[in-house]
Amino acid sequence: MPTTLPPVSQTRSFSTVFLIEMWERFGFYGMQVLMVTYMVKKLGFGDSSSNLIWGAAAALIYATPALGGVIGDKLLGTRRTMLVGAVTLAFGYALLWIPTDNAMFLYVSLGVIVVGNGFFKPNAGNLVRKIYEGDEVRIDSAFTIYYMAVNVGSTVSMLLTPWIRDYVGEHYGDSLGWHTAFGVCSIGLLLGLGNYMLMHRTLSHIGSPQDEKPVSLRNASYVLAAALLTVAVSAFILQSEAVARACVYGAGVVILSIFIHLIRSSERSERSGLSAALVLTIQTIFFFIFYQQMSTSLNLFAQRNVDLSFDLFGFHLMTWIPEQFQSLNAIWIVILSPVLVFVYNYFGAKGKDFSVASKFALGFLAVAAGFFMYGVGSHTAVDAKISSWFMVWGYGLYSLGELLVSGLGLAMIARYVPARMGGFMMGAYYVAVGVSQYLGSVVANFAAIPSNITDPHQSLPIYTALFNKLGFVGLGCTVIALAVLPMMKKLSATHALSQQHTPLPAVHSEE
Repeated sequence: MPTTLPPVSQTRSFSTVFLIEMWERFGFYGMQVLMVTYMVKKLGFGDSSSNLIWGAAAALIYATPALGGVIGDKLLGTRRTMLVGAVTLAFGYALLWIPTDNAMFLYVSLGVIVVGNGFFKPNAGNLVRKIYEGDEVRIDSAFTIYYMAVNVGSTVSMLLTPWIRDYVGEHYGDSLGWHTAFGVCSIGLLLGLGNYMLMHRTLSHIGSPQDEKPVSLRNASYVLAAALLTVAVSAFILQSEAVARACVYGAGVVILSIFIHLIRSSERSERSGLSAALVLTIQTIFFFIFYQQMSTSLNLFAQRNVDLSFDLFGFHLMTWIPEQFQSLNAIWIVILSPVLVFVYNYFGAKGKDFSVASKFALGFLAVAAGFFMYGVGSHTAVDAKISSWFMVWGYGLYSLGELLVSGLGLAMIARYVPARMGGFMMGAYYVAVGVSQYLGSVVANFAAIPSNITDPHQSLPIYTALFNKLGFVGLGCTVIALAVLPMMKKLSATHALSQQHTPLPAVHSEE
């Protein structure tokens, strides 16, 4: 007599996605934390070139999910595409493990990572949306916890890979140190894949219709050809700043055009939700210009103008490697995420939940305060190096802003976008993020230090001038976010009303 398996809880299904996302981000941030300084210190690139190459790579990494979402929805299935992405990423980091300092090999390796992220990212997020679909209060909380998964993995890797680079480099040679650190990122992905294999049954009922069908050989061939072409195109783009600039700005125009087309061609009941998503996406673009400073200007600032020693009341606590300061972002998010989840659930239970637009405004205010913190620190600098504690509190404020803006960006798509567009719109959101990552690198180059400047007293005012300007831009974004609040409330109310009048079969027919 056949036995019926008990239903899988939302929490168990979510845990499976949470854990593979955690290991995927372990790999990505372990690589990112080193990449700009690898190009500066090992490959001999200047600050400006390194910032822009990484900005272009980040733009591509965030742009390809637009295709990955469609592949998950229409060709391979959401679960399968996420898994293919994780395998591809493991291979990309393994390529960086190979001890060669050839620039084109770096570009090809980054191209493989671009493809892997395109497969993985939108489909992992789309699975979370499907798990909690219809539960708006829990969607915000779920995506905040999901965002915390990013930072659990990245906290460990951003502390670990710089240490591995220095330890292996000291004992076995500088080149082997760099590449061994990159190899650890690949090992992290393999651990994540092993864990997913053990827990995959908890997602057997979640996914797109294609997940329930056998894989089409024709579809798989199309996807493989597209992936190989994307690797080649990515490598070509990365080796030319002019090509990268044209492609990124062109992508921005295309994604804005698609958004406008979808709003105009969609059903009347869907337009208010899509319009709200567009406004919040534009605000998100501004946020990620700030975000890109972490791996570019703030990273190089820590190399030159931050006291690496942590001292408290005259006692020495520890000394960090400059790249490890980037982990403060992840550490703060792990600390702050449960607090925000509690706040969201508390006010949600009372029917007084803050709107997403209100959270965006508060987020920009926190980001502005964070960047001003670095400027304040410069006034107490000793030998042109600011105290590491200013970095701690600056990153803390910045990270609060990140949770309020970026952490809810995915929840915004889940809340306002029709389910039939879910995968594609997750991808479109990441394209917008990619454009802003490149813009962030362009902004970081306002503080690019010429190779003839080695005195920290000369570099300190260059960095703090940029950070103070970013603080004022953050205040401007706060004012704009507050100004559009009435419009966002109207769009949200119209969207909620339209959902109440949508027949139930239409809501669930695509699932």
